Amino acid sequence: MQQSIDRRLVQIVPSERQLRTQEMEFYAFVHFTVNTFTDREWGDGTETPAIFDPRKLDARQWARAVRDAGMTGLILTCKHHDGFCLWPSRHTAHTVAATPWKGGQGDVVAETAEACREYGLRFGVYLSPWDRHDPRYGTGKPYDDYFVAQLTELLTGYGDVFALWLDGACGEGANGKKQYYDWERYYDTVRRLQPDCCIHICGPDVRWCGNEAGDTRPSEWSVVPARTADTEKVASLSQQTDDPSFRQRTIKAWDLDLGSREALREEQELIWYPAEVNTSIRPGWYWHPAEDDQVKPLEKLIDIYEKSVGGNAMFLLNIPPTDEGLFHPNDVARLHEIGEYLRTSYGQNLLDAASLEASPALEGHSAECIRTKDESWYQPACEEGETQVILHWQEPVAIRRVVLMEQLRLSQRVERFALDVLRQGQWVQAAEGTVVGHKRIIRLDGAETAGLRIRITDARLAPALRFVGIYG
Repeated sequence: MQQSIDRRLVQIVPSERQLRTQEMEFYAFVHFTVNTFTDREWGDGTETPAIFDPRKLDARQWARAVRDAGMTGLILTCKHHDGFCLWPSRHTAHTVAATPWKGGQGDVVAETAEACREYGLRFGVYLSPWDRHDPRYGTGKPYDDYFVAQLTELLTGYGDVFALWLDGACGEGANGKKQYYDWERYYDTVRRLQPDCCIHICGPDVRWCGNEAGDTRPSEWSVVPARTADTEKVASLSQQTDDPSFRQRTIKAWDLDLGSREALREEQELIWYPAEVNTSIRPGWYWHPAEDDQVKPLEKLIDIYEKSVGGNAMFLLNIPPTDEGLFHPNDVARLHEIGEYLRTSYGQNLLDAASLEASPALEGHSAECIRTKDESWYQPACEEGETQVILHWQEPVAIRRVVLMEQLRLSQRVERFALDVLRQGQWVQAAEGTVVGHKRIIRLDGAETAGLRIRITDARLAPALRFVGIYG
């Protein structure tokens, strides 16, 4: 019975678009709209476009800082709940075309997309389904037609788009009615216009981690019940308030396990649905002058990074431009520190100098495959029993971090692992865990040893390790 359950689980694999997004690991959110000029988190749709005038706006500065932090992409809030469009949409007058910025001839979306291409970043868009300005909201199909028309503009006018970020915000319109979103129509539009674009949060490709505080689960599974995809479409569970206490909500114990073998035992429909962890570099999502000295400490951001990217999730970090249209110097400095930490801490792989021993492997999949991040992988020939990979160095090394990666094209297989260090000729367990998935970062904090043993103690099928990194 157990083997039949496990074989069913490993039949669930990611799409190519999901794989590409998980490979990105760490990317930026940029919240920018009329709220930047009103010192608010949420606009109500009554703001006049005349207040939007970021006279020093420089999307290249954004892109440089994002790249310097080691990020791989940028998602721009092209329209938030206030309904103000950062591009000159043909379907509403509530846009940058009605502002003093560049005499109404500017396009923040175009400048951002171009800056991303220049600096080697992938570009993504956020489009709020809740438009508090437009009178069509709450009218059903007429509003859906409007939303799809704007979505079409964003997906056809700005080159390749790697992500569409949809939250489930859904409030009453000026007519006192709520809009029941035609999600499937939105998804069909994306698939038709940008087949490689992942739909995040209220969509089928990437799910929300469940909070905006950067909190992470100790075990973040990618194979989960199909019904998980509907969670954020329920208005009561999605973005319904700008209360800071909601933004800092942490994960509750009852939703810690979404995809273990036990959790999936009775589930009939399963999907590949990786998690994204999102938080802001400051307390708020938009720039507020009072928060200029409240940028999150480097240690906090690195902790979130190593628990999210290093816990089989993606990390989406928000940086809000000021009313001048620039990232604040304090934010830029922190982004640089993040990049320096990542480049220094994960630059030299101590595995390069180690010898390898491992269980007998499938032909063509020896342990030597784990030395590189290419598409090769190590896989033991036997599906039963514990899998071991043993590393030896001629002289002791100090190990701060260990990175494990699975070959996700073969699904997520590892259920439990342990790490042992060699001390006075004896193996001593130094760490253990559950999920590996795309990437698992294990902290050993400077343990000195001439040997490291990786044990896969439980797996759904013969594990497939793609990469191992050892960093001092």
